[in-house]
Amino acid sequence: MSLTVLQPGEGAITGQHLLTSTPETVRWGWLPNAAATPCLTVNSGDTVTIDTLSHEGILDDQGRDPVGFLGGYGIKAAEVTRDAKEIAASAIPNGTDDGPHVVTGPIAVAGARPGDVLKIDVLELLPRTPYGFVSSRHGYGALPGELPEGPSNVWQFCEVGFDGGRMVSWMAAADGRRACFPLDPFLGLMGVAPATSDPVHSVAPGDFGGNIDIKWAQVGTALYLPVSVDGALFYTGDPHYAQGNGEVALTALEASLRATVRLSVLSGPRVAAAVGTLRTPVVETASHWIPTGLDVSLDEAMRNCVRNAITFLVERFGFDRSTAMAYLSAAGDFEVSQVVDAVKGVHCMIRKSDFAQWV
Repeated sequence: MSLTVLQPGEGAITGQHLLTSTPETVRWGWLPNAAATPCLTVNSGDTVTIDTLSHEGILDDQGRDPVGFLGGYGIKAAEVTRDAKEIAASAIPNGTDDGPHVVTGPIAVAGARPGDVLKIDVLELLPRTPYGFVSSRHGYGALPGELPEGPSNVWQFCEVGFDGGRMVSWMAAADGRRACFPLDPFLGLMGVAPATSDPVHSVAPGDFGGNIDIKWAQVGTALYLPVSVDGALFYTGDPHYAQGNGEVALTALEASLRATVRLSVLSGPRVAAAVGTLRTPVVETASHWIPTGLDVSLDEAMRNCVRNAITFLVERFGFDRSTAMAYLSAAGDFEVSQVVDAVKGVHCMIRKSDFAQWV
């Protein structure tokens, strides 16, 4: 079994709608705001297939020439996606003041209003290339000033393949032996437009979602985001093949994905049943509820996550706040989502099996 390049719009499209990444449908380094014009309008409950594009290989510090840059790693021009070539060659600016992310959208969802919640069900994530990159750039990451060593930024090229039917990649030691690690694709950036007409940078996540980089938002999960503008204006980008909690190098294993999602508007009692009064991102998997906390300070992000997890338990299960705090200390797992996006993230893993009497 091997992976081949999935060009935009080619092959099986499982969603009711298709949105590809073109100079007309993306923002490079910036998020849609309240004044953004939708690329597509869908009904609540519709499914959309989105060909997302990784920024790695097209950025200015990589020559803004994906054929030339990737060719240095043995990738043939035919193995470079057409949307990477098109967007790199476009007039869209992307300099040092812009974020790196290619953000596709927004998609308006008919009937969404402020106060509602947009539920994003992740139905399918297909790799678009048999390769990706982990980046370490000077002045960024968990150890700025220490790594990367030497004068150059470091791009770790990773081939992608299969081992026993599992999608994997490898990294080699100096003696040639290789660590083999599993891949679990997810979209690092999913969000709705915040209620502002000011420019919104793509790097820092917020209550609107954006670049939250939560590795558990894989196929079969749902992300809940508070709607702040009519239509919600959903967007996505920053596709990953794999990420460790923390994302310490600066990026995870970055590579383009074909994503199919279902966009559903929750209103009134359905909001209360899903997330209560929380107006911050919440992820739900088959096994866990995952409230989040964000702040420029990792300590405060942790405190915000604890507060949000307490609120979730109090409103969903009728705990008092002290019992909720005790439960989280005994049984909740707090993980660092990422420390590299200016606004840092912490998420809490709450096991659904612990609440079998409520289900």
